[in-house]
Amino acid sequence: MARNISIVINESEITAGTRGASLGPGAIQVAARNRNNDMFGRYPLHTIETENHLLDTDVKYRSGKRIDGLVKIYDRVSEVVKSIRQKNDFALVIAGDHGSAGGTIAGLKMANPNKRIGVLWVDAHGDMHTPYTTPTGNMHGMPLATALNEDNLECRINEVSEDTAAMWEKLKNTGGIAPKITPEDLAFIALRDTEEPEDKYMERVGIKNYTVAELREKSTQKVLEELDAKFAACDEVYVSFDVDSMNPADTSHGTGTPVDNGLHPDEAEQILLHFAAQEKVSCIEFVEVNPCLDEKTNKMAEVAFDFIEKVVNVVAK
Repeated sequence: MARNISIVINESEITAGTRGASLGPGAIQVAARNRNNDMFGRYPLHTIETENHLLDTDVKYRSGKRIDGLVKIYDRVSEVVKSIRQKNDFALVIAGDHGSAGGTIAGLKMANPNKRIGVLWVDAHGDMHTPYTTPTGNMHGMPLATALNEDNLECRINEVSEDTAAMWEKLKNTGGIAPKITPEDLAFIALRDTEEPEDKYMERVGIKNYTVAELREKSTQKVLEELDAKFAACDEVYVSFDVDSMNPADTSHGTGTPVDNGLHPDEAEQILLHFAAQEKVSCIEFVEVNPCLDEKTNKMAEVAFDFIEKVVNVVAK
């Protein structure tokens, strides 16, 4: 059944360690226009006001860099996603860095508080750090912890200021609901660059990661069948796709933290289109295209737009 689509453009990049992800959504739009594709004029477009001016100021919170701005971004993103889902539209989110994805999940939960949300995180990185465990303070490594309402104090390495701790609580409680998701309803594909606190947390609560090697050994189709079974008890599913899940040699290095030995674009496409075809999938988010780092001009944005165009065609047909 054809679904209505609303597009969210979120150019926030305050949580990344490198600059340029804010240009990713625009680079994807350029890729569309270069193909004379009017997709961004065809569907309702919601643009999130950013706090990117904070990048030009001193970092106040060492274990949660620019967390004060991220609280505002979570509120804005969650309200927009909530309104889209309350109309039962499919939310296509195109964002800069991955740090605001916790706001997307919050919006999904706020729209339907009683629904159980499954999350498929296709990414090279775990994004389950907290201010208490982060080695860098960069908050693009923390969005899943906010959705899980997790501090991971068992792996604590940082002393966290009262201000940072208070804002961290605000992030976790965005929309007045915490947690938004549970570990049993979360799965990873292509995770291959994690730190010890994330590894220990995943082991402790039993979160599944399908490595690239396992995907190829079993076949992508078999993994998708296992994920369908995993998410069968969920009312809706959110897919978060970070372009660094792919092998940079097969795409480009046009992303903030590329990691070798990732997915081939064909594998990524198969995953995305499989979930786009399912009515319980309410939102797919694309993140971390960084044209400033792209040695092949706008290649990563073009690859991402290929996926987006095909996802839209599946959702809308």
